[in-house]
Amino acid sequence: MPPLAPEACSEAQRRAAAAFRAARGVEPFGPFQPLLRSPEVLVHASALGEYLRYRPAIGPMLSELAILIVAREWTQDFEWCVHYPIALKAGVRKKIADAIADARRPEGLSGDEAIVYDFSLELHRNKRVCDATYARALDRFGEQGVIDLTAINGYYTFLAMTMNVARTAVPADGEKLPRLPE
Repeated sequence: MPPLAPEACSEAQRRAAAAFRAARGVEPFGPFQPLLRSPEVLVHASALGEYLRYRPAIGPMLSELAILIVAREWTQDFEWCVHYPIALKAGVRKKIADAIADARRPEGLSGDEAIVYDFSLELHRNKRVCDATYARALDRFGEQGVIDLTAINGYYTFLAMTMNVARTAVPADGEKLPRLPE
């Protein structure tokens, strides 16, 4: 799905794009370009994403770690290219991010990182988390943290699905994730 030309947008699409610009200070980009086809989805998704990225109960570093896991699980290159440098700036160690890119369990995870990694991988691969993983997350992050971590995984999966369907291109300066055997 190519970006919509402003003159081709409906009034609802123009309002949604204006709301996005007002909230984020930039034009709709990446997943938000295809989401513009459904203006209300764009508006609501953008608001949810703003909370999950900047103010989640688990903190921005662990949120970015979870986002990298989602990008890897969905082989979503745009998401990876955008969030890899953000994750490093937020405190995710390069060796951890690079291991995730290679689909390897990172060595040297902190306790919190291990909880986020295990929870996220189980959620993606098993469609649920086991009782022990849930208990670890609940004990460390509380109920709000568990819900926020679940929402981060779900929201960024939604964006990855959207971009995979729309065939969103990698940013000009970005590199694709290594392809995994199917």
